[in-house]
Amino acid sequence: MINNARARALSIEAETAVSAAHAIYKEHMVLLIDCLTIWRWMNKKVWDIAYELDIEKSVEKTIEICSLVRRGLTETPHRIDMTTLLDVYIDKIFRDPLFRSTLLNILKYLMKRENIGTIIINRIKRKSY
Repeated sequence: MINNARARALSIEAETAVSAAHAIYKEHMVLLIDCLTIWRWMNKKVWDIAYELDIEKSVEKTIEICSLVRRGLTETPHRIDMTTLLDVYIDKIFRDPLFRSTLLNILKYLMKRENIGTIIINRIKRKSY
């Protein structure tokens, strides 16, 4: 309830799954808050949601990176390397029919943007959020 009104929100488990997917697919970077979310809320139901949404690979990769952070082997923000990005996107293309159905629209959108090459290169090279 917010100001005596019902407000819908994601469950803790859905928030955890979405956070991991967002870090990998959209930001291409894992932040400390992503790791804190994983460390605090990760459970079997998160895996169930990830499976339902076809985002298991992004959850898996986020957990791997957060494990490296916890062991002091990397720091956040942790930029996702190109090999990992290709791996998760190719997996998403082959396993998720909804993603495949929107792929043409994504490509059309990208082609309409000016300086798209520069934008992509800057996104890949950035070191922080």
